[in-house]
Order: sequence, then structure tokens, then C-alpha cells
Amino acid sequence: MSIRWRDAMDRALYGPEGFFVSGAGPAHHFRTSVHASPAFASALSRLLAQVDAALGHPPVLDVVDVGAGRGELLAGLLQAVEVPLARRIRPTAVEIAPRPAHLPDRIAWRHEIPDGITGLLIATEWLDNVPLDIAVHTGNGWHYLLVDPRTGAETIGHPTTPEDVDWLTNWWPTPTPTPTPTQGPLIKEFASPGTPNPDANSLINSVAGWGPGGRAEIGRGRDEAWADAVGHVDRGLALAVDYGHLLPGRPVGGSLTGYRGGRQVPPVPDGSCDVTAHVAMDSVASAGERVARCAYSLVPQREALRALGADGARPPLSRAGRDPAGYVRALAAASAVAELTDPAGLGGHWWLRQPVGVALAPHVAR
Repeated sequence: MSIRWRDAMDRALYGPEGFFVSGAGPAHHFRTSVHASPAFASALSRLLAQVDAALGHPPVLDVVDVGAGRGELLAGLLQAVEVPLARRIRPTAVEIAPRPAHLPDRIAWRHEIPDGITGLLIATEWLDNVPLDIAVHTGNGWHYLLVDPRTGAETIGHPTTPEDVDWLTNWWPTPTPTPTPTQGPLIKEFASPGTPNPDANSLINSVAGWGPGGRAEIGRGRDEAWADAVGHVDRGLALAVDYGHLLPGRPVGGSLTGYRGGRQVPPVPDGSCDVTAHVAMDSVASAGERVARCAYSLVPQREALRALGADGARPPLSRAGRDPAGYVRALAAASAVAELTDPAGLGGHWWLRQPVGVALAPHVAR
């Protein structure tokens, strides 16, 4: 039986046998900034120090990771942060999957975001897995696309609700037939470098020919999810890091795709693969701003990491002669940062920084 994409994604990802609930974890299927290099946690540790200073060094500093996977980021942060600050951190992982056996005892494991956060809320590649509906413009207005969860076959369903029509009108206007390139990278990083890539465009656009105006991915549920997350922060910073696009560059064919075992696959919502779509970052940012009532900043990861001192610059060759071992270590560190800042890959992520009740300096590259 065919159902709306939002319901299919929810069941496939978060149901009892869902991809993120019963599997071995995201790191076995695709490569995120968290898994790519400890340099990511190191950069976030410097951001956390800035947040701590802006808050006046509270006795307890919350660090909440939403969509925590298997807790890798929090574990890395606790190692990267200097000891005096680390002692004041209260780390909490928010994830629907069961608590991993290897997780350090001091990291709390919850299924819902806690209230009263004072500190840093992080959501890395969470919003792209918040289920959404997909619509097509048929000439008689927007209609939902229905999908058969067993096969991925799509059919046109009922007209979209007034709420979704409003969202589409504001954030995904009816496009012209000529596709516009997406902002940022087209595909997620694979679980291991060098994995043969299928034709990503053919996978994403194989079902993109509906109607004269292409297909749209309705981000209203993601706006609501981010606004809810921001609403749990009393004072501090909410940070979302994700693949995404902005209003001038919405992908006419959509960005829905799947990942399994380090390879990009068709997005069949049967629980066997990750099903994901890029995030309308400007819409999400606007929703968070309405809750926080503070101005946000939205920049590519490449710029954000450079502002935190991670620029990927190669060490001078002259160092190789006087300190060969040090040169090799520095070269390896630079290579790791280079992967995180590559605009065609992880560096094309967007960083949405939403302060709540504090003044934080904007991103300034060093």
C-alpha cells in the first residue's frame, strides 16, 4: 500500500526495525564529519569554550548532541576539551536507538531533548533525517507523492494541506522547468574513501519527472523540529550542521536518496537503508530565530572551521628536514582538516548557529 513519504521515512528510519534503531549505526553506512577526523571535535571544543565564556563559566555546562548516533561526538569532545572545562560539562546524547555498551558512563543517554539547557546543543546531520513529505506540481496545484515502502514506486496522491501550501509558497515556489544547481555537495560522504560512486544524479532524479514544475521536499516538519530543539535551550548556542540548500538554489529534481554499506542506493523506505534529503537551511534558520529571538548566522563548514582555527594548511616543507616525525604528523592532521573543509564534500555542509540569550561573535575566518 502506498503512503506519504513522511510516514514511510518515519517507519523506515525510526520504527521498531528501522535503520537507525536496529542497525550497527550510521558510521557503518556513511561518513560524517564526526567520523572523518578528530579535528572536527577539536574545532567544536574551541566553539564550546567560546560558549562557556559567553555564559560566564557556569558551574554546569550542558552539551547535548541531538541525533547522537552511537555517541562518538560527545566522546571525542570530552577528550578534546581542556580538563578544567571538561569537569564542568554535563554531556547528554539524544538518540532513539538503545544506549551503546561502550559509551562512557558520564554521558547520559536520552530519547528526548532535555529541558533547561545552558550550554551547547549540537545537531550534526540530524535534520536531513527528519522525515518529510514530497510534493509535485501538477498544473492543478501541489499534490503529495505517495510511495510503496516495499519497492519505492511513487504515485500522485491528494492535494497538499493549506499549511504545506503556505510553506511551499514561501520556501519552495513553483520552479521553472530548467533545473537549478543545489547549494553545497550533492551527495553524502561514503563510509570509506575510495568507494566507487554510482551516478548520483541518476539515482536522485530517476523519479524526478513528475509534472511541469518538478518535485519539492516539504521542510515544514524540519522547521518545527529545529524550533522545538532551540526551545529547549535556556541560554547558550544551538548549532545545526547539515547538507542543505537556500531559496535561490532549490533542487528542482529534489535531493532524496539512500545509503547502505558505504554506497549510495535508491531511496526505498523499507528499513534497509538510510533515507535522506538535503535541508532547506534558510527555512530552518527562520524557524529557530522566531523561537530564540536572536539573530542567527549561516555559513559553509569550510568557513566555520577556519574561523575556529582549522584551515587544513600544509606544514612548510622545510620542517621535514629538521623534524621528520613532526612533519608527518602535521601533514596527516592537515589532510584530515582538508577533508572536513573540501567544498565538494564535507566542507559544503552548512553551519547554522542560533544563539539563545547570549552574545556570540560571528564567524570570522582567521
